[in-house]
Amino acid sequence: MKHIVKHDLDLATAKKVAQKAFETYAERFAEYSPTANWTSDTRCEVSFKVKGVALSGTLELADGEIQMDLDVPFIFRPFKKKALDVIEREVRVWIDKAKAGELE
Repeated sequence: MKHIVKHDLDLATAKKVAQKAFETYAERFAEYSPTANWTSDTRCEVSFKVKGVALSGTLELADGEIQMDLDVPFIFRPFKKKALDVIEREVRVWIDKAKAGELE
């Protein structure tokens, strides 16, 4: 099930928001070795390592929303919710910065 963050930004700004949010997340949680690889203007493949296990997922941009999903084994389901919640908080911070004209 995809986790969706609603916004009212254009796609180019939404991509910058997603990039900045993931960069901030990657700095704060470097111990999980987060990586992001944009495969198109609207799709990013992400990965993390938790207890030696690689987890993968996607960030997808659509009109008015950023969709996030992680594929995780059952044992890591509690991590999935935590990771998505933390990423969503970062995305919302950067959405607010974009609206305030503070997105660099």
